[in-house]
Amino acid sequence: MQNFTYCVPTEILFGKDTEKECAKEIRKHGGSRVMIVYGKGSVVRSGLLQRIKDALKEEELFFTELSGVRPNPRLALAEEGVKKGIAERVDFILAAGGGSAIDTAKAVAHGIANPNVTLWDIWTKKVPLEKSLKVGVILTIAAAGSETSDSAVLTNEAIGKKMGLGTELNRPAFAIMNPELTYTLPKYQIGCGIVDIMMHTLERYFIPDQSNRMTDEIAEGLLRTVIESGKKAMEDSTDYDAMSELMWCGSLSHSNLTGLGRAKDFSVHKLGHALSARFDCAHGASLSAVWGSWAEYVYEKDKGRFAHYAKAVWGIVAEDEDKAAKAGIQATIDYFRSIGMPTSLPELGIGIQAESVLEELSQDATMGDTVRLSLLRPLDAEDVCRIFRMANR
Repeated sequence: MQNFTYCVPTEILFGKDTEKECAKEIRKHGGSRVMIVYGKGSVVRSGLLQRIKDALKEEELFFTELSGVRPNPRLALAEEGVKKGIAERVDFILAAGGGSAIDTAKAVAHGIANPNVTLWDIWTKKVPLEKSLKVGVILTIAAAGSETSDSAVLTNEAIGKKMGLGTELNRPAFAIMNPELTYTLPKYQIGCGIVDIMMHTLERYFIPDQSNRMTDEIAEGLLRTVIESGKKAMEDSTDYDAMSELMWCGSLSHSNLTGLGRAKDFSVHKLGHALSARFDCAHGASLSAVWGSWAEYVYEKDKGRFAHYAKAVWGIVAEDEDKAAKAGIQATIDYFRSIGMPTSLPELGIGIQAESVLEELSQDATMGDTVRLSLLRPLDAEDVCRIFRMANR
């Protein structure tokens, strides 16, 4: 078994009506002056925001708000939150929503705790992050797993870059997870969430020469659960059991549990980030649009692993290792299509892209060809461009 270190300090409150505990949780974790971070959609329409406010008032907690979070969370809004939080002497951030709200909340927490440092300097690691405020989460969509993860992303609109930041200071203090809060999600958002959950595990799964059996069993079981529950959720978003499984799988998939004893390889995420930064497309959709092309490009470097994946996750058995590996890749692509997710750039809704655009995307994904992606097969900018070409049809 490979060595690993594992610690997820986030307290989980899972089940019906758990959002009623948010104020008590904030108080328990030392908060007294709260900033609520959210979008402008379902959190407001469902009445969740008002219930949160009522709970904070009952607990006699001061609160202010930062609304307007959008998919592919924006640096500018986070900076606005930092200024407001400092002025209001905020000491706790509460995110209500999905990954974009949570990641914005994390960024605001970092900025308030470090008022003399620009947020983008923190994000690009020009300045080391050594302190932050505590963040709590009320989750409304099973997808990003940011409620338990050590990562967050921000999009700098001014320069067209989307970047992730990994640090233990990104771990929320608590996460409230009521599957009923996901009932009003559109099918497209549910599909994007399913892809994101699967990808957070797949990006940890295809790592060369690193395998802990128990970790594999957890990862494969999680993938099978997401595949089965995802189909049910797409048919009926009020299926409590299906939405519960997806919500819990989303948290486990990005808590590092599905990759213990292995390195991380988020190469497909880098390709997706380049796409979503340029075209403002949904994160999950950007991943499904390129995963099949990435897999076809790299699978020969570890056919055995891909063949094992085909058998363990999809039940595909073939004597020929190459055929099994290809069948597993195709089964994944077919599943994405079955839940309405794009599997190419045209299906992503951005049309067929010019060669110059593909080259620019490749430069963005590899940070100007200074970073090699994929541990399975190191990819430079030209390799990435070839993958984009494969997806561009």
